[in-house]
Amino acid sequence: MLTPPHPWQLRPMQLADIEPILAIERASFPVAWSVAGYEHELTQNQVAHYKTLVHPEVGIVGYGGYWLLGDELHVSIIALDPAWRGRGLGELLLLEMLMAAYTHSAQLATLEVRRSNEVAQALYRKYGFAIVGTRPRYYHDTGEDACIMTVEPLDGAYWQQLEEQWQQLQKRLGIDAAAFPVS
Repeated sequence: MLTPPHPWQLRPMQLADIEPILAIERASFPVAWSVAGYEHELTQNQVAHYKTLVHPEVGIVGYGGYWLLGDELHVSIIALDPAWRGRGLGELLLLEMLMAAYTHSAQLATLEVRRSNEVAQALYRKYGFAIVGTRPRYYHDTGEDACIMTVEPLDGAYWQQLEEQWQQLQKRLGIDAAAFPVS
């Protein structure tokens, strides 16, 4: 749906992407998901949709996934290689998913986020998400609670907001082109 600035590419995740994705997972989370888990999501889970963010000279630097459950888009994961954080790329992945929600006629978007992950929560609030509940001890690795965040309705007014956010993000990505070194 979105066209990131050259030379970046957003494309559907493939089975061949699992190993580089697991490297990002190990650098991002206390416990990485398994090869079998991703294989299942990509080949068996009919509601799952995953995208990778690729730089042709670097490879995969991030990815995101969501499930379409009836009229709900549930963001399951957004992760970036730590070296590429803070440059608008996680926002690009989130915006891609929210625009997909609109095109699939989803009425709301929801996700879980670690209570301690204030950076992610700030990004989600920027896109209208609000904390609507808690899942106690949701994260098995640390026992940390998850905040449940939701945004609704995903209507025409929200679509207009997404369009405006996309315009702003394009400017940020274009202006900050020097912040995307190839290493």
